[in-house]
Amino acid sequence: MNELLAIFIFFFAVIDPIGTVPVFIATTRGDCEQFKRKVAYKAVAVSAVVLLFFVLAGELLLNAIKIPLSAFQIAGGIVLLLFALSMIFGESKPETEIKSVRDSTATAIFPLAIPSIASPGAMLGAVLMTRNNEYTWVEQSITSAVMLAVLAVVLVLLLLATHVHKLIGDSGASIISRIMGLILTSVAVTNILDGIAHYFGLQVFS
Repeated sequence: MNELLAIFIFFFAVIDPIGTVPVFIATTRGDCEQFKRKVAYKAVAVSAVVLLFFVLAGELLLNAIKIPLSAFQIAGGIVLLLFALSMIFGESKPETEIKSVRDSTATAIFPLAIPSIASPGAMLGAVLMTRNNEYTWVEQSITSAVMLAVLAVVLVLLLLATHVHKLIGDSGASIISRIMGLILTSVAVTNILDGIAHYFGLQVFS
């Protein structure tokens, strides 16, 4: 149970459902409710396909280009760490991605589905949390189900976006995004340390 909760918190941090709400509102500002619902369903569906692709094929791609998983884990941990630090010290996720809406004629897929929901951190996390040499296909399936559960939370929040935004406001979303960044920092450091330990462990026994 604790492991499932840890996985849920991890994906909640990297996907950041609450931080996506202001992005969704900016993307669909002025549109009718029916159109907003279509955008919400489409964005979450695209995000699910992208993240499941990384679960199924991410490690295979690494093996094809002969990159050891430990090296990817270290690199992924560093990227996650930088991503998390940007959430804490830089502009929060909503502020950054809302700007991309104002500065371009982006569709609902960008920046909503990618990179707001299926963020680079979420893609890396999907690979790192389903490593073939550490987890059975049953455990990977459970992890994927938890990830989809977080995406379901995203969908509910997007469908209730107007009410959620009125409740927490832009500042509330910014605060929550920074808290998620702090949690993600500890996860990133853990991945880096595990990757280093795994790499040198392989070196010792090879």
